[in-house]
Amino acid sequence: MTSSTGGHLHEGPPDTKLDRHVLLVAGVVVLGAIMSILDVTVVAVAQNTFQQEFGTDAAGAAWTATGYTLALAAVIPLSSWAASRFGTKRVYLVSLVLFTLGSVLCALAPNIGMLVAFRVIQGLGGGMLMPIGMMMLTKAAGPERVGSVMAVLGIPMLLGPISGPILGGVLIEQLSWHWIFLINVPIGIGALVFSWIVLRDDAETKRSSIDVVGLLLLSPGLALFLFGISSSAEHRTFVSASVLVPTIIGAILIVAFIFHALRKKNPLLDLRLFANRTLSISVITMVLFMVAFFGAALLFPQYFIGVRGESTLTAGLLLAPQGIGAMLTMPIAGRLTDKMGPGKFVLGGIVLIVIGLSTFMFLGAETSYWLICGSLFVQGLGMGMTMMPIMSAALATLSNPQVPDGSTLLNVIQQSATSIGTAVISVILASSLASKPEAGLAIMANTSDAPLPPGVPDPLPESFFETAADVFSNTFTISVVLIVLTLIPAFFLPRKKIASSLTEEDMDRGPIMMH
Repeated sequence: MTSSTGGHLHEGPPDTKLDRHVLLVAGVVVLGAIMSILDVTVVAVAQNTFQQEFGTDAAGAAWTATGYTLALAAVIPLSSWAASRFGTKRVYLVSLVLFTLGSVLCALAPNIGMLVAFRVIQGLGGGMLMPIGMMMLTKAAGPERVGSVMAVLGIPMLLGPISGPILGGVLIEQLSWHWIFLINVPIGIGALVFSWIVLRDDAETKRSSIDVVGLLLLSPGLALFLFGISSSAEHRTFVSASVLVPTIIGAILIVAFIFHALRKKNPLLDLRLFANRTLSISVITMVLFMVAFFGAALLFPQYFIGVRGESTLTAGLLLAPQGIGAMLTMPIAGRLTDKMGPGKFVLGGIVLIVIGLSTFMFLGAETSYWLICGSLFVQGLGMGMTMMPIMSAALATLSNPQVPDGSTLLNVIQQSATSIGTAVISVILASSLASKPEAGLAIMANTSDAPLPPGVPDPLPESFFETAADVFSNTFTISVVLIVLTLIPAFFLPRKKIASSLTEEDMDRGPIMMH
């Protein structure tokens, strides 16, 4: 059966409606994205379970998350080259197979060491799902619909962090930890079959040779840099040799890559794209936003579980208003970004996030859940207006040959900013808790079955829980300051429709074959 999705440019105002082919490609990409993003958040919920199951400590269990992140960081820079060398469809299918296979192996892992190793395999597959997905979507939609398409892609980006803890809580409490990995298997097989049918083979793949020097500088550089940054949470400080050494070596390798890439004709990643003003401003806005937002996102469940004594499942459900808010504004902001440019939405969205997040600067141990959920809803409304318009602004001005590099670049930066945000906030929280022992005792009473140390009153006085809430409210204040700073670059984002340099021939808009 063949269905055609017109290949002519419309006269008059641009058509920002998404046709059947674009929606099918979006479906493929969303399935892949949901798997790779869910897996980050679901494993966060299982940390205590891993410690008990495998008899390891918190640092050992944390490697299940760190190993995955490092594999992502190492493989993302390859996306652009792999897409031009083998074609987006092939690379996407191989990534899905690796990810699904990694999931099966994780579920069968007999010890913590093997689980970490299999998480790395999963990360090698998961790393390319997002950048390759963004390339396929941007190309299928064309420039005038990139905002609407990014809004579709934004759904898993928001649902992952919100539904991950809920899903993880249900699977671990009702079944067993194995199911947080096994659940990927049916989704992975479905995504594989769907992708095989829907995606088209790329017309031509360049036999481009890989930039070996660039790869040897950037992939280990990113992995070492992110390893150093993320190990700071475990050491509760940035000023320790085990944090500084890998971070500095990683940073040196990344800087060396920048010099190399600016001199080479076909580098692994084309950094000359930063000469594009809209892309540069979008990236600066995105980095600040991601550091602040993902740092804060880490605090919400910890407050609900540690200070309020809620279960993982309840903590996940209490975060739902944020997702609902984002899902309301995201499709509208996506469509209107295509018509009016991203500037107005991003500024409005950041203001809403500041309003929502400001409540958390005054958290107590008894703060009303109505107020908290209302604030999370407002913050979600702001998120839906912010995250995707920033990304579509970055991609909308690129010509088609630049889209693979642009998409890879955004994913590298996004992964790094998220890791930095999580690490900075973790270190601030951990060092504040260490300086206030009564706060640590309150959290221990709510999260651990171990008896309280001798000499400590049982039950604990309310003041201990208030101190713990104060530690969280002080840490949230830092997130608010960072979000306010995001207003500065956001002010320079375009506030009218972005003119695109994509040509009609560049677009992936032929008939789609359904087997």
